[in-house]
This record gives sequence, structure tokens and C-alpha cells, in this order.
Amino acid sequence: MPPPDQIATILVATDFSETGDAGIAWGAQLARAHGARLVLCHALQTPTPVAPASEFIPLPARFYDDLRAAAESCLERSAAELRATGLAATTVLRVGTAAEAVLAEVQKVGADLLVAGTRGLTGWKKLLLGSTTARLVRRSTCPVLTVHPEDAGRHREIRTVLIPTDFSEDAALAADAAARVVARGRASRIVLFHAYHVPVEHVAPLGVPLVLEAIAQVEASAHTAMEEAAARLRAHGLEVETKILEGYPPEAIVDQARGLGADLIAMGTHGRSGVKRLILGSTAERVLPVAPCPVLTLHREPQG
Repeated sequence: MPPPDQIATILVATDFSETGDAGIAWGAQLARAHGARLVLCHALQTPTPVAPASEFIPLPARFYDDLRAAAESCLERSAAELRATGLAATTVLRVGTAAEAVLAEVQKVGADLLVAGTRGLTGWKKLLLGSTTARLVRRSTCPVLTVHPEDAGRHREIRTVLIPTDFSEDAALAADAAARVVARGRASRIVLFHAYHVPVEHVAPLGVPLVLEAIAQVEASAHTAMEEAAARLRAHGLEVETKILEGYPPEAIVDQARGLGADLIAMGTHGRSGVKRLILGSTAERVLPVAPCPVLTLHREPQG
């Protein structure tokens, strides 16, 4: 059994798009850093055997055989290139809906990390996560590293990590996942970040003194909680900086990542705010499509 903080198996979901290739490159980079094995997975969805509408020309059965053969060839070519660099790389082709197939393979191989693209062949604009990626982020039992088309050709050793936190257990678990990714002191800069938002239009009628007092209380609570969160990360032997700012969390997180030149953002997907000022669940889904670097997320099943 590998140590609990070791990443031994990385599963990369690919659709052979530019984003899929970026995912493979980032997965390979992490596999080298951790001495992990890499599993390349593609889901092939075959049509339901129903009569097509009259305006569509039915495709011959051989078409799907050829499609499978082409997919297997693409997977093997990518794996062969990785094996030539010394990585342990295998492939798997699953038939079924993309998200369901990938999640099933995560369970089968006991993946410690899943790598997936935010957009592949779907052409989604930078507004929402693609449906497949959203399902993976929400339902994966292991951490998910989400890459963007802009991350292609930019894979590198992870040195600067931004960890937004709302001081929830979900956020703490995401921070622990980030610590595993940057295990053995590889990251030179960990920035633990909290953004709180004051809805001025709602609190202004209370008057300036009351608003300032409320902000001061939020900041005091945040500083206390931040030190506890930082101590948890420092227990992994990591150097940790802390930042607390007022601002709309999704925008503040993206701005911080850009300003820091972050190599990775790590955050929870279903936060429960300890100071009741930030809901990280919705924040994560707003950050993921527009982040300037890959994003590591961890989903936790609700208790009870």
C-alpha cells in the first residue's frame, strides 16, 4: 500500500482535443514528479439502437467499429510517447456516457487524481463548465485537476499554489489534496487566501459605524480561522503565506492567481462558510472556467 499522501495512480480523461492533450501533458508532469502510473481513458458513446428520423441518414455498423479502432489507436499513440520518456502509461477505452465511464474507471483503478479538460470538442464559451467536466468535479471520489485550452503547452513543475478557503472542512480537505500534489517540498510558495464580500447595498442603511464594526468582526474571525488553516498546511512541512481581502470571491480569486503567477488553484466544491461570508461551492464553479491556471478541486459527499 502506498503512503496516504502519495499519488500513485493518475487517470487522465481525454477526448483527443487540444484540451485533452493539455490534460495528458499536465498529468504526465505530475506522474513524473510522483513516480506515479498514468492511465489514459477515453469514453466512446455509441448511439442508442433506435430508428433514426427520416431526415438523417443511418450510419453503417462498421462506422462504429472504425471509430473504436481509431480511438484505440489515438490512445495507444499517446501512451507510447509517454512510455518513451520513461513513464508507466496504460490505456483504457470505455463505452458509455463520458462522465459515467470516467467515474467508473476512477473507481476501478483506484485513482488518486483525475485530470480532465474544461472544454474539449464541445466549444463552450468561458461562461459555464462543460457538462461532462461539471459532473466529474461534482461526483469524483478523488481530487480533480481541471485544465483549460489555454493551459496547453504550459505544463510545468508546480511551484506557486493559491488555496482559497472559507474555513470549511471542504476547503480544508482541498488544501490537504493540494499538499499531496506538492508533496516533498516541491512547491516554493503556498498562498492561503480568504475573500469576504460586504454587500454594500444591503448593509448601507445600517449606517457607517455599524457596517465598520461588522467588517471588523468578520476580519477578526477570519484571521483566527486563517491561522488554524495555515497550521494544518504547515504540518505537511510547507511554507505558507496568508492573505485576507474584501472583494467578490470569484473575481478576487482569479485576480490573485494572475497576480501571483499561480501554477495551481486548489479549492473545495461544496464549502460551508465558517464565518458565514463565502459560499465556496458556487464560487468554485465560477472560478473553474476562467482560472488562469489548472484548478484542483475535491468533492465531499454530504453527511447524513
